[in-house]
Amino acid sequence: MAGAAIIAGSAALRAGSGLVSLAVHPSNAAAVVNARPEMMVHGVQGADDLTPLLERADVVAIGPGLGQKSWAQQLWQALEPFKGPMVVDADGLNLLAQSPAQRHNWVLTPHTGEAGRLLSSSVEEIERNRFVAVSALHQKYSGTVVLKGAGTLIQSNETLPTVIDGGNPGMASGGMGDALTGIIGAFLAQGLDTEDAATLGVAAHAWAGDRVASEHGERGMLASDLINDLPETINGTQRFMKSPKSASGKLEYLLSKPEENGSAHSIFSR
Repeated sequence: MAGAAIIAGSAALRAGSGLVSLAVHPSNAAAVVNARPEMMVHGVQGADDLTPLLERADVVAIGPGLGQKSWAQQLWQALEPFKGPMVVDADGLNLLAQSPAQRHNWVLTPHTGEAGRLLSSSVEEIERNRFVAVSALHQKYSGTVVLKGAGTLIQSNETLPTVIDGGNPGMASGGMGDALTGIIGAFLAQGLDTEDAATLGVAAHAWAGDRVASEHGERGMLASDLINDLPETINGTQRFMKSPKSASGKLEYLLSKPEENGSAHSIFSR
């Protein structure tokens, strides 16, 4: 599905990636070019076509629009030698559930259903205790885990998970998860580690959604609305993005987000 890949790539561009390349099935290449000419588009038939692209990539995001057929499985397997940071979402997570593995430098972004498949559990079990679920996902797959939902949880070590309580019901629409994948990938490409990229990505995603809702209302919000708001949202965080190696500087902003009236409210807890 080209739409999901276009959304993820567009979000990465709007979140600050200097160059975004999409590896898509050849049948989808024209649709991507027409929708977003700023992206580099590569129609790949299989692993042999993907490998040279991986050699030039700093970060890989996989999953949106991928599918689970033979073509998708070839691309998934071709990623094994890639040593850089990754974001895995959607069908990438479904393929991971079929062949569990661990990486220290990836970000996994499951919703409740995908988390259930990754843990061979029911949705009800995941929802019953999301804190236990995100910890179990981290223990099984390593890296940083983003368990999406109302009060998104982020787990990257053995301490308590981070909770992001921003966002609104209008964001429960198609493509929002794909946008988050692109945002996190963009922050990884700008030098943040997986924990900080995930935390800042989820917070920026939530804040942009809240900004759109405050201006236009929650009903009828589209992923493209959120994506178009990202530059203004993210440029407001520039004071700590200038020092991407300083975790304390990056996260200080999340603890207390300035409001237009000069007050602040917490969107970040630990």
